[in-house]
Amino acid sequence: MKRLTAAAAVFLGSALLWGSDVTVARSVAVQGVPKYADGFEHFDYANPGAPKGGTLRRGTTGTWDNFNRYASRGVSGAGAGDLFYDTLMAGSLDEADVYYPLVAEKVEYPRDFSWIIFHIDPRVRSRDGVALTARDAAFSFEKFMAEGVPQFRMYYKDVKAVVLDDRRVRFELPVPDRSMALSLAGLKMLPKHWWSSRNLADPLTEVPMGSGPYTVSDYKIGQYLVYERVKEYWAADLPVNRGLNNFDYIRFEYYRDDTVAFEAFKAGEYDFYLENIAKNWATLYTGKQFERGLIKRETIPDLRPQGMSAFTFNTERAIFSDRRVREAVGCAMDFEWMNKNFFYGQYVRSRSYFTNTPYEARGLPTPAELAILEPIRESLDPRVFTEEYRPPETAGTGNIRPQMREALRLFREAGWEIDAQGKMRNQTTGEQFRFELLVYSPAMERIASPLKRNLERMGILMDIRIVDTTQYTNRMRNRDFDLIDQGYGALYYPSTDLELPWKSAYIDSTYNLAGVRDPAIDYLVDGIVANQENAEGLLAWGHALDRALTWNFYVIPRWHLAQYRVAYWDRFDRPATPPRYDLGLDSWWFDPERDRLLRGGTTGKDAGGKPAKGASK
Repeated sequence: MKRLTAAAAVFLGSALLWGSDVTVARSVAVQGVPKYADGFEHFDYANPGAPKGGTLRRGTTGTWDNFNRYASRGVSGAGAGDLFYDTLMAGSLDEADVYYPLVAEKVEYPRDFSWIIFHIDPRVRSRDGVALTARDAAFSFEKFMAEGVPQFRMYYKDVKAVVLDDRRVRFELPVPDRSMALSLAGLKMLPKHWWSSRNLADPLTEVPMGSGPYTVSDYKIGQYLVYERVKEYWAADLPVNRGLNNFDYIRFEYYRDDTVAFEAFKAGEYDFYLENIAKNWATLYTGKQFERGLIKRETIPDLRPQGMSAFTFNTERAIFSDRRVREAVGCAMDFEWMNKNFFYGQYVRSRSYFTNTPYEARGLPTPAELAILEPIRESLDPRVFTEEYRPPETAGTGNIRPQMREALRLFREAGWEIDAQGKMRNQTTGEQFRFELLVYSPAMERIASPLKRNLERMGILMDIRIVDTTQYTNRMRNRDFDLIDQGYGALYYPSTDLELPWKSAYIDSTYNLAGVRDPAIDYLVDGIVANQENAEGLLAWGHALDRALTWNFYVIPRWHLAQYRVAYWDRFDRPATPPRYDLGLDSWWFDPERDRLLRGGTTGKDAGGKPAKGASK
């Protein structure tokens, strides 16, 4: 289930107020205003006239052994969560944390969010035609609490589900909590009449009963599984589903590894490939299928929030306690050369903790931001007030002499100099500048090698330490590293979740990766927490925090991909308007005429109305 981010302002679509304390609404937004008003026909990224039919064949690697996405052991089949089950409310892919009617046709709650009531749509049915009620919703919650993952039990500890009648279920919270109340909109609906005799923690080798748009029609454990669209799906014509779930069948084929999977894709064994490796995208998409346009190869903008991809400093290490030193080390990162020589020019440099959101700081501080920053001016880098932050930029030729000159100046200011033997040493202790970059992927050794070489030119030794994932995780949690291959996740907006990675009070938390203990940062995070219900204020505080974090040089910014790299056999069409926060593959549809032309002149692989290999029953 999708957890909503913490304690934010809520806009209520067409809300009806009961007295002054209770609100009833059909849509809720964690921030701002829902894009779609009551009575909307369909999402903008969906084509309500899209034809139903055909098969989408997907490829994946590894294996699977059961149908239960929530089992505590085993490996569930691809799609085993979202395709089987509906949630109480449905999210929109072109908005952040906005929910519309699905199983619940409306919600009700008091001003303090000490409880929330979901009103169940009387039309809700499981796949076998059984009506689902508030009792099924309460059962689902209790099932997840008793047999689900530990994180669910921890987060919802002491929350009680109370059935008021067939149409209404109330969740009572131990303490008022807006975030917790609204997060229940993402609860999966498990039909009680089927699941009451089964344990949610156990793997399932039988197809589970659900209320969602698809069920499994054929499978072979470990090799493939085929989902078939439920023809009598109860919610097919709800606004949140119009123009979606267009394929009659969705087939997942399993392959040993990525190399085998890609060759199978080129041979026409399945239809769609999402590329994750820059070199592959630049070099492997060749041959007659691509030259003749049988396989389409294109990039689609990826507008999701990106966060800060980075190498993160442990500021509790004495060597990295001075922000001038951290900035100087970052000067040795020649991203432009790396992008040209390693990544075929496909990446962009990360430069904000709120990339692709309105909270990304640009230009100089506004008057509202200055009012926030002025009380902590003495604690900040002066450039916060005079410059827009940008990571060092080179020509991509490998010549970084200007960046090295700046780095050496910063090192001198911080008490470090290159000695007669060409080694960077602390002028007080005589210590040589040496540190370790902790990584878990052998591929990162090659990627980090230009940084290592550039530092060596300044007399600095950076050891690249490759460890297994268990050791990496333990060392990260214990902050047992100098510099680590780990950044900060994406946020749609600055939420109270920012307390964990940045506030001094959480210095012992595993989330405070950089070991930040700074009253100025505490002040900015406190301002964000206090302005969760003030959209204009939150924007200014978000910008201010972004400026303070970037100019404190807690990380060496890395890079991110600003597009999806996709290839697909030309038998599909899709809406002209894509969703902002997703690729939106469930809005595509099968085009029989394109498929006929494709099969007429190619491999003869059948991807028509039914999946190959006996995939339909």
